[in-house]
Amino acid sequence: MKTSVIGYPRIGKDRELKFASEKYFRNEITEDELLETAKALRLSHWRVQKANGIDYISSNDFSFYDNVLDTAILINAVPRRYRELNLSELDTYFAMAKGYQGENGDVKALAMKKWFNTNYHYMVPEIEDDTEISLSGTKPFDEFSEAEKNGIKTKPDIIGAFTFLKLCRFTGNKKTADISDSVAKAYCEMLKKFNDLGAEWVQFDEPYLVRDLGDDDRSLFVDLYKKILSQKGSVKVLIQTYFGDVRDCCDEISTLDFDGVGIDFVEGKMSLEIADKIDSNKVLFAGVVNGKNIWKNSYEKTLSIISRLEKHFGEIVLSTSCSLLHSPYTLKSETELDETYIKHLAFAEEKLGELSDLKRILSSENPSQTEEYKENVELFEEDRDCDNIEVQEKTAALSEKDFERLPEFAVREKIQKSVFNLPVFPTTTIGSFPQTVDVRQNRAKFRRGEISAEEYETFNKKKIKDCVELQEKIGLDVLVHGEFERNDMVEYFGECLDGFIFTSKAWVQSYGTRCVKPPIVWGDVSRAKPMTVKWSVYAQSLTEKTMKGMLTGPVTILNWSFPREDISLKECAYQIALAIREEVLDLEANGIRIIQVDEAALREKLPLRKSDWKSDYLDWAIPAFRLVHSGVKAETQIHTHMCYSEFTDIIKDIDNMDADVITFEASRSDLTILDSLKENNFRTQVGPGVYDIHSPRIPSVDEIVSAVEKMLKKIPKEKLWINPDCGLKTRGNEETLPSLENLVKAANIMRQR
Repeated sequence: MKTSVIGYPRIGKDRELKFASEKYFRNEITEDELLETAKALRLSHWRVQKANGIDYISSNDFSFYDNVLDTAILINAVPRRYRELNLSELDTYFAMAKGYQGENGDVKALAMKKWFNTNYHYMVPEIEDDTEISLSGTKPFDEFSEAEKNGIKTKPDIIGAFTFLKLCRFTGNKKTADISDSVAKAYCEMLKKFNDLGAEWVQFDEPYLVRDLGDDDRSLFVDLYKKILSQKGSVKVLIQTYFGDVRDCCDEISTLDFDGVGIDFVEGKMSLEIADKIDSNKVLFAGVVNGKNIWKNSYEKTLSIISRLEKHFGEIVLSTSCSLLHSPYTLKSETELDETYIKHLAFAEEKLGELSDLKRILSSENPSQTEEYKENVELFEEDRDCDNIEVQEKTAALSEKDFERLPEFAVREKIQKSVFNLPVFPTTTIGSFPQTVDVRQNRAKFRRGEISAEEYETFNKKKIKDCVELQEKIGLDVLVHGEFERNDMVEYFGECLDGFIFTSKAWVQSYGTRCVKPPIVWGDVSRAKPMTVKWSVYAQSLTEKTMKGMLTGPVTILNWSFPREDISLKECAYQIALAIREEVLDLEANGIRIIQVDEAALREKLPLRKSDWKSDYLDWAIPAFRLVHSGVKAETQIHTHMCYSEFTDIIKDIDNMDADVITFEASRSDLTILDSLKENNFRTQVGPGVYDIHSPRIPSVDEIVSAVEKMLKKIPKEKLWINPDCGLKTRGNEETLPSLENLVKAANIMRQR
């Protein structure tokens, strides 16, 4: 039995790609130096997989920013505004990813959305009416040859034609049908080139197949691959799916001339039943090692799955359930984490070891008697000592009234308008201000014990004071304290709560050069002490304006952590919600009258199939948020924030969260959410982001005024807030100040009108 990895992390064990890219953006290194860093990382990743005995190693899973963007450029889907900048090939690529503002022009970045049900973000390809799809890039062929020159045979990994087309955004009159033939032709040419290069396998990633598919979708899928597979020559083609099961298209997959089929047996509810319907002559790439979570694989469960699959398939390849892009690099970097925890965990490199273990176990005449198998079974029988009976009892005792806030929304809205007396189009930010070098150094020194708690807090208070004065000078209406004490909006709260454990270098890519270090939910969660109160109270003491308390919501904390697998997500979310509820009530008791509870990741674990939405997710995710704020007074205004996801299809559920104000990321999506807000008579006050903070470009006053004018066509002026589309921590002061000044100027212009 052979082994395969769908894809591997690319940022580097110590985030080498992140730091090299950011140096390149600052003109501190040359393009050649950046390319050398990338080349070294690719070789390192191939070699570690080879050393672990992986038989099918992917190439072209590397990216400077995003694989969907890579695919768009590969087949010439580059919008005119980027071509007209006349930049180098690499700088054009980064302009599409980040936007560009310089002597060659001023353009926004492509829209950015969540990659299915993960915290990774992809760049949305744009198809204009003059877009001519053709194979124009060489990246996958270059990287295949690069690996081969280093003695490593790989299977090139490319976003599949169907998924690419389904993710595209058409900006003119063209539709999918107008370019499907040219897309198929481009993929045929890819296979011809791989034939010429001597590739044995090519992997086409088709995660869109795990969504709900209609007849038109199935027809498009079949039409594309009949054309593509007719030109495959001697290359074997693997269709790789993940993040769910392919119940809507298993017959089509079985009938088409694919040589291998990759199926997810971790997240695919019906994958075992579906596998029986797939042509048994195809090679099954069985996704049995979880690519998204960090707990060790249960060899007993995996062998049970393989045992069933062996009755149907003649050849099975052991694989990860999805790309290891969503896992941290290696436990070898976690020198401060106790062995009590480490023995239960597996990061990307350790998952390679698990595949090797399983390969050896399954090659044995008596698998259950192998040392690897017996040790693994013993580990899973061990008590992890992670229960808190008091927390479990509090969660079990929750009743319907704990999820209901009184008085009703309309009554609260009138009370709050009188209490706050804010101008029309009130201005605010999402919460964080730039985390400059001195802020990060102060936190690092405190962690290393180089400065005292008093010195650490004195520094942060000075930063808060400066931040408050800056906001007052700019003229913002509702202020924030800047969050200088926080490393990350989830990790910070995890560190303040009981039940979490933390890593030193378990970084995971979120988008581009942005990496996060998710905490691990080890046991039952509770709040040991106030987490934010002293910072918010101090900030409020500095101003007569209203200071907004800043918290992260329970669903986002859960979704952006590595969750337990021994209890339900619902139970864990309610435990976290009870802890955040205590913090909300503490803030209110200490005079904080506006409290923002961010649920940036609300949609992230929403099942990809609509039929599973209610029972599997929304029936507990929305109540978890309501539990957080149901106990506050009518005079306390509850805000929330969401970003970089598609919210239009759950807009009624979002309204049912019963917040008073919600801010959305909207600028990168051309404010497409506005139509949904109007159609659904969205009652909550709303602040669609008026500019994109993930780009370094500074929006002009006219640009923001234009955005507000567009908003007013869909949103009553009494319900509209003016704000950036996300927190400012990743930005520099040099672009933050003028951007916020322009935001306030635009709000004042609209007020005068």
